[in-house]
Amino acid sequence: MGKRVQTRLLDALTYLILLIGAVGMVTPFLWMVSTSFKLPADQFTKTLIPPTFTLRNFQALFAYGDISFPLLFLNSAVISLLTTIGQLLTCSMAAFCFAVVRFKGRDFLFTLLLLTLLIPFHVTLIPNFVIFSWLGLVGTSVPLWLPAFWGGAFGTFLLRQYFLTIPRDLVDAARVDGATLPQIYWKVYLPLAKPALAALAIFSFQGAWNDLLRPLVYMPAAPNTTLTVGLALFQTQMTRGGNFTVLMAGALISILPLLIVFFFAQRFFIEGIALSGVKR
Repeated sequence: MGKRVQTRLLDALTYLILLIGAVGMVTPFLWMVSTSFKLPADQFTKTLIPPTFTLRNFQALFAYGDISFPLLFLNSAVISLLTTIGQLLTCSMAAFCFAVVRFKGRDFLFTLLLLTLLIPFHVTLIPNFVIFSWLGLVGTSVPLWLPAFWGGAFGTFLLRQYFLTIPRDLVDAARVDGATLPQIYWKVYLPLAKPALAALAIFSFQGAWNDLLRPLVYMPAAPNTTLTVGLALFQTQMTRGGNFTVLMAGALISILPLLIVFFFAQRFFIEGIALSGVKR
């Protein structure tokens, strides 16, 4: 067997494994989409194409009495947007300091920041709850988006790696022109870091949108909670006689914002991830 034949067989095996994996990943999503357009009587049929196509599940979702899904959708959107803005603002400033500004102990502080990635999120959940409870903010949406304005290790690391790919000569040239560090950060580095900022925006928005644990801790009761908690509550009611097709309609609506954000920022997202790993 020649080397070319072996290479082609290996490529074919690789594509086959990837195809099996892709089918395994896509099938649950297609099943969810299909079920959301089915009648309740057809919800457990094996065909992906609905025998009777209907939009009744979406109408029932928005007309549901106990849980206001439009309000939950709005709550999730506001919290996700504020979280994204907070992460982009604070992480970019911290990354600029670690990548451009030279000060004593910079590398030690950056290493210390990276070590915080090893701390599980659940460890800080109780102390944060005690603090927000002492401030009287439990039951509001503030604990869900305010920590994003304190920065984050992952976002700082991602943007710092991208900032390191920007030539240092731009800083020196801006200095010669009389620009201050805040001006260099705002007018030079941020415009050049759009791909990395887009990648971080997608990560932050997705994390806040899909978050279930923290809303359950801080805002467990409808209607002042998020869409993920609302769907969980609706799933609990479904076990007492609810409609499964309506639940799938809610799940489909819940992922639409993520799909829209990803499709519009896909080019920047891939470029940002690819270039963030390149060190100058």
